[in-house]
Amino acid sequence: MNTATSTATPLRQLGQQARAASRRLRVTSGAARSAVLLALARRIHEQSSWLQEENRRDLDAAIEKGLDAPLVDRLRLSDKALQSMAQGLRQLADMPDPIGSLSATTVRPNGMRVARMRVPLGVIGIIYESRPNVTVDAAALCLKSGNAAILRGGSEAFHSNRALGRLIQQSLQETGLPEHAVQVVETTDRAAVGEMITLTESIDVIIPRGGKGLIARLAAESKIPLIKHLDGNCHLYVDRAARLDQALDIALNAKTYRCGICGAMETLLVHADIANDWLPRAAQRFAEAGVELRACPRALPLLPGSVPATEADWATEYLAPILAVRVVDSLDQALDHIARYSSEHTESIVTQDLAAAERFQREVDSSSVYVNLPTCFADGQEYGLGAEIGISTNRLHARGPVGLEGLTIQKWVLNGDGQLRG
Repeated sequence: MNTATSTATPLRQLGQQARAASRRLRVTSGAARSAVLLALARRIHEQSSWLQEENRRDLDAAIEKGLDAPLVDRLRLSDKALQSMAQGLRQLADMPDPIGSLSATTVRPNGMRVARMRVPLGVIGIIYESRPNVTVDAAALCLKSGNAAILRGGSEAFHSNRALGRLIQQSLQETGLPEHAVQVVETTDRAAVGEMITLTESIDVIIPRGGKGLIARLAAESKIPLIKHLDGNCHLYVDRAARLDQALDIALNAKTYRCGICGAMETLLVHADIANDWLPRAAQRFAEAGVELRACPRALPLLPGSVPATEADWATEYLAPILAVRVVDSLDQALDHIARYSSEHTESIVTQDLAAAERFQREVDSSSVYVNLPTCFADGQEYGLGAEIGISTNRLHARGPVGLEGLTIQKWVLNGDGQLRG
């Protein structure tokens, strides 16, 4: 697609092509879809030098624009990044085919057999920023789950995404799958995003991957259903029945494994019965890790170097080495705090009290709820999904890390022998 042309007609054409391709994908075998991924893995290895030349164009432009070093690094297709892409494709190819599997069959009194069959969503539009590896991850997950995909990456990775899109096209052609099963939107025109989220006749679902601003815009403007999460305001509650040394390790890992991920702990809740002993020890560990603490009035004197928390701190996803800390009097108070401020992403309790653990998992209404684990486990690979397209806090269809099964739905299939409804 020429970057200077109007986006409306070309995008509608992409949508029509994707819809036609999705019908063909529904009848392809799992082996054929896996073969595309293996062909793409081989091409990434064979064409690594060319991919890095195209990637260099994006890197040079990013440096010239003065992008921050971490953002530039996210764009880089290093040897390690390309190897990781290829390895991920091979691992995904080896996973079981989710399409066509049947639920348990129920036999009705008239002998009619009722079951549900897992099928693709159809056409998935994915809108994402910066990281060119998302192009491969998204294409692979959609293909493996039998979906056609339209991919619109960020302008910073334009040349990298276009190059990867060409390898995907070649791999589809080589294996005999429809060439329009995956299409990369080759334009940097921001109007393309606005047009894409109105193609209700062609795209079944939109999945945004990017910053809060992008996701908020799409949530407000899209005419197509979204699989998304806006915030990852995750909580860890250290109960009075926690093993204190274990709780220290879990809390530190939850915050410092990677501060910038959506599963990082942003608020630490501590039961008052253990706060006097445990919080000063925690303060030392967090100080050594360079984490700024923002504390409630009861936690403030127990956390040397901390600053008073404001009301806004309880609702903030920092994505930085900053942590809000509050002392609570009971599990009830912890549950109330989470219910008020959580973004319904991931919450965890540290406790040896089975009743408290069961109640926490039953009553906390987030997409993932843990016992004695750090919140940073919120990742599809850690769940055994092989890979994920993102994490959903939706209440319909998919919640939590969205892997292959999350890119499918079920339809009812009934079989009979001439039964008639009386």
